[in-house]
Amino acid sequence: MANILLIHGAYQGGWIWDPVAEILRAAGHRVEAPSLEGCGERAGALRPGITTESQAEELAAYLGRQDLRGVTMVGTSTGGMVMCRLAELVPNRIGRLVFADALALQDGEALPDIVKRPTAVNTALTSGPSRHDAETRLFAELDPATRAWALERITQHPISPMVDKVVLPRFWSMPWQASVIWCRRSANPPVAHQRRAQQALGASWHELDTGHYPMLSEPKALAAIIAG
Repeated sequence: MANILLIHGAYQGGWIWDPVAEILRAAGHRVEAPSLEGCGERAGALRPGITTESQAEELAAYLGRQDLRGVTMVGTSTGGMVMCRLAELVPNRIGRLVFADALALQDGEALPDIVKRPTAVNTALTSGPSRHDAETRLFAELDPATRAWALERITQHPISPMVDKVVLPRFWSMPWQASVIWCRRSANPPVAHQRRAQQALGASWHELDTGHYPMLSEPKALAAIIAG
């Protein structure tokens, strides 16, 4: 049995991992899929000062309270940014890192350096797509029932992780066991970005013939890679 932490991306909450978590739990693994601060069902508690680093610090405290070790951490999309900082904070608790079509920024890089978001709707505290954009672009490849389910749950994302530089002074110089999953039908993050991460980490490389939400479109295949 493995301890597995699933870290969601922008506009999401822990809910997006439900299909994958169900598969992994049925196989006997302990699976945690929390919603990050300001996201998912916690969007109503949005406040200034939520950053990639503060979200990672909250998860580090959670792992400490649960005394979880040898954890397989899985980050998707912007969740990869949180995962990198979390790993840097608690390396003694990490077993393996899985980048599931995830961002893997270098210290001092920001999301706009890698991903262009011309349709983003920004406020003082949040950033995200319009509902029309989410329906016709982000979730376009999903089957109608899954698309409707996801559209009911998406929320705007805290703005700092979407625009600010990440703080990762040690991550890229530390040794990790890692896997990088590229989704062939996903434009962002670009394949060159993911290859960079794979090469820098000496990670195993996996490909799924799907879009940016493999946890909804290919949960069995993604769960198999996570379980390793």
